Amino acid sequence: MTAGFLDIAGAKLEFRRIAARAPGKPEIVLLHEGLGSVAMWRDFPDRLASATGASVFVYSRAGYGKSSPVPLPRPACYMHDEALEVLPRVLEAADIRDCVLAGHSDGGSIALIYAGGAGDMRVRGLVTMAAHVFNEKLCVDSIAAAGRAYLETDLRQRLARHHADVDNAFRGWNDVWLSDEFLTWNIERYLPRIVVPMLAMQGQDDEYGTQKQVEAIMGQVKGRAEKLMLPNCKHSPHRDQPQLTLEAIARFVASLA
Repeated sequence: MTAGFLDIAGAKLEFRRIAARAPGKPEIVLLHEGLGSVAMWRDFPDRLASATGASVFVYSRAGYGKSSPVPLPRPACYMHDEALEVLPRVLEAADIRDCVLAGHSDGGSIALIYAGGAGDMRVRGLVTMAAHVFNEKLCVDSIAAAGRAYLETDLRQRLARHHADVDNAFRGWNDVWLSDEFLTWNIERYLPRIVVPMLAMQGQDDEYGTQKQVEAIMGQVKGRAEKLMLPNCKHSPHRDQPQLTLEAIARFVASLA
């Protein structure tokens, strides 16, 4: 199937798959940001498939896009749950046997937890775009500002175009990141267990995280790792610098051969 829904742990998760143009490439599994979905990737999955020749698989986690909603509030361990409980079931249900995990923001953190916690031989490499490995004041301040914008601007209306239950999506992300329990959130213990090659990308003007995030990743993973700080780029490399992002991922995927 090229699109549809997967039944995972009682939830229906929407997905989309773009077929490979070149045989023998690992499938790229895109993991979206904290307010992302299949639709919010826009044409990036198609352009990524074209640039790499690989099949690209993208899905909306529960609470996002057209997928089932989730009970609120989310627990502070929600990314651990997504990485260690849900993601392996998604890979199995989608019959993905050889892949690169490519995650943006929350999705990048989920990819890191999975690679460092699951020891899955199906994962050939990792790409992170603006991933977090610990919480920072800059991030908290920006998420608080997003909460105000959700109430005071047209942000809710714009997000509603991409989520069946926009309040479930937004509150599930915003509230947990601003909770007291999340102030000490940290996933650095997974980094030394990551032995597959990886590409860590971040915008130089990222409003949700400092360069310390990438430095922590580069300094602690055990596999081959490449850092790319993108100029004139905020929190979303695939939107702010799409061509540079596509070229970097294409080079990385080609290097895995």
